[in-house]
Amino acid sequence: IGAPLPLTGPLAPEGQKQKRGYDIWVKEVEQAGGFQIGDRRVPVRMIYSDYQSATPRAVQACDQLVTQQRVHALFSPFGSGAAKASSAISERYKIPMIAPTASSREVYDQGFKYLFGTFTANETLTEPLADLVAAKAPSVKRVAIFSRNDLLPLAMGAEMKKSAAKRNLEVVFDEKFAIGSLDFASALTQMRGVNPDWVFVGGYVNDLVQVRTQMRDLGLKPQVLTMIAGPAYEEFTQALMGASENISSAAWWHPAVRYDGVDIFGKTQNFVRKFIGMYKAAPDYIEASAAAAGAILQLAATKAGSVEGPALRDALAALDAMTFYGPISFGPTGQIEKLVPPVFQIQALKPVVRAPALIAQGEFRLGIS
Repeated sequence: IGAPLPLTGPLAPEGQKQKRGYDIWVKEVEQAGGFQIGDRRVPVRMIYSDYQSATPRAVQACDQLVTQQRVHALFSPFGSGAAKASSAISERYKIPMIAPTASSREVYDQGFKYLFGTFTANETLTEPLADLVAAKAPSVKRVAIFSRNDLLPLAMGAEMKKSAAKRNLEVVFDEKFAIGSLDFASALTQMRGVNPDWVFVGGYVNDLVQVRTQMRDLGLKPQVLTMIAGPAYEEFTQALMGASENISSAAWWHPAVRYDGVDIFGKTQNFVRKFIGMYKAAPDYIEASAAAAGAILQLAATKAGSVEGPALRDALAALDAMTFYGPISFGPTGQIEKLVPPVFQIQALKPVVRAPALIAQGEFRLGIS
């Protein structure tokens, strides 16, 4: 299996998370003696390629993994932008690609048949967030949106704008920042001038830590601060400590969910326990999604009785199964359909689930330090 990852460069934290998810799955497969394909066991080998957080290199890595390493399947690079760009490779060579970190519909609207994604569409995060804020903070009327100039953050910001409009909230600020930005003072000062009740920031860990730090320095204190993606990661809370308190977010998975899967991990609790045993930390949604990509591929290969591309592709397209990660079935574009992403809030340096109600762990709090 080919896995191009951003193991160096600004997306290295996210790349390392994907690798941890793949590695724990491989360990489980090895302990089981390999994939069950018909009446034989097939060993698994992950082939990693560091594309240094540069999308053109990710595309090149995918091509080399297929043409030189002869992989049977690909796990996509990190994020929607790199996944979209590299998915043409899997389509060209008829090699299935599972994208464990791509949610934007723009990734899946290309008419490709060999691309499958484990994240639901972006509105499945902004809609429950907006529902929660509307219910718990009816005084919130003015929204500021600040997005990294990258496919996922921009798409997430666009969905937030739609979610705000549906609830008659006024978007008073909607700006983007360049990839690699370190100084956000000018934009945040402008944002402070329009006095938003709710600030929604889209980016990745390093971006969001810098934005939050500079918000605090400038005295920007909205009633609600939402950031995607980053608050689910321990690195985020450890970098910010008290400044992370009450930041809200949403993700496609949380250790609090409870599923009883037919995959190699089985119950969610079993996956969480094994992950903590291996890494001495609880898994976040990227790590879980990466492990799920492996578990899903394994289910499809067993069902197909083959590791050849077209057979694997057909088995993935027909899959309808419960896993430790949640219910897995893919829509006509290849994007997962039935998963319900949790909404959470940082409290005492931990992400605490606020929705859906079935797994809620406490009440939503307003204000930031």
